[in-house]
Amino acid sequence: MSSPRDTGAAADELRQAVPDIETLARGLADADYLVDESLATSMFLGVRLPQPLLLEGEAGVGKTEAAKALAVVLDTPLMRLQCYEGIDAAEALYEWNYPRQLLRIRVADSTGSPVSEDDLFGRDYLIRRPLLSALEHPGPRPAVLLIDEIDRADDDFEAFLLELLGEAAVTIPEIGTIAATHPPVIVLTSNRTRDLHDAVKRRCLYHWIDYPDPRRAVDIVRRRVPGASQALAVQVANAVSRMRDSDVQKPPGIAEAIDWLAALHLLGVDTLDAAAVDRTLGSVLKYEEDQDAVRAEGLEQLVGGGD
Repeated sequence: MSSPRDTGAAADELRQAVPDIETLARGLADADYLVDESLATSMFLGVRLPQPLLLEGEAGVGKTEAAKALAVVLDTPLMRLQCYEGIDAAEALYEWNYPRQLLRIRVADSTGSPVSEDDLFGRDYLIRRPLLSALEHPGPRPAVLLIDEIDRADDDFEAFLLELLGEAAVTIPEIGTIAATHPPVIVLTSNRTRDLHDAVKRRCLYHWIDYPDPRRAVDIVRRRVPGASQALAVQVANAVSRMRDSDVQKPPGIAEAIDWLAALHLLGVDTLDAAAVDRTLGSVLKYEEDQDAVRAEGLEQLVGGGD
C-alpha cells in the first residue's frame, strides 16, 4: 500500500506558482499559448482545486498545446498518454518486467535461495507507464498528466480511469492501492468523435475550445512563426477562416494555420495570392477532396478581401 497523500506541500507549491488567473494567463502567454478569460479560468481551477480538466474541441484548436504550456508554466514534467482504440493498463499504467523476474528466478535457482511470489511482484519489477509515472512523481510540484484524445479509447478504458480521476490513485492487484503524494494536474482532451461516459465527465471540469477569431489567430501564429510578417499572418488567418466556412470535411485548425504560415515564410512568400495558395495547399488541407472543393470555389476568392 502507498503512504497517505500529503497534499499540503503540493498545494503550497501550486499556490505560489499560480496565485491567480491573471498570473496563469501571463505565464501561458510567455509560453506562447494565448488564452481568453474563460479558458484561463478553467485551467486555473483545474490546477488549484485540483480537479481534472476535460478540454473538447475540433482537432487543431490547441487542446494538447494547453497541457504542454501548463507544464512549462508550472516548471514540471509533462506525462503524456496518447489514447487509441484497444489501449489497456499495460500501455497506460504499468506492466511487469518479465525478463527481470525470470532472471531473479534463475539466480534463486542457482543459489538455492527461495523466491516467493511477493518477491517477484514488487515495485522493483514494475515498468511504469505515463499514469503511474505521474502518480509517483516526487515533486515538489505535481506533474502535468495529459490523457490525449480519450475519445479514441473505449468504454472499458474510461471505466479504468475513474479511480485515477476521482482519487488520484490506482490499484495494482499484486501491490494494492497507490495514491499520489503529489496528485498530478490532469488534462484530458477529446475531439468529440464519440460521447464520453457521464461518470468521466462528473469527475472533470469542462471547457470547449473553439476556433479563435482571425485577430487572435494572427497573434497566435505570429508567436509560433516569429519571422513571418504581420500582413502575411493576417492573410493566412483570414484564408483559413474562409476555408472553415467552405464545403470541406476537415476544417483547418490553428495548428494547420501555423504550419501553413511556416511553409509560406520558408518559401519566401510575402503576399498570399492564388499561386502561393495552390503551391502550399497541402500544408493546411490534408484531404484531396477538401483541396478539390477549395479549388473549385476559386483560390482568388479565398485570398480576396485581405485584411
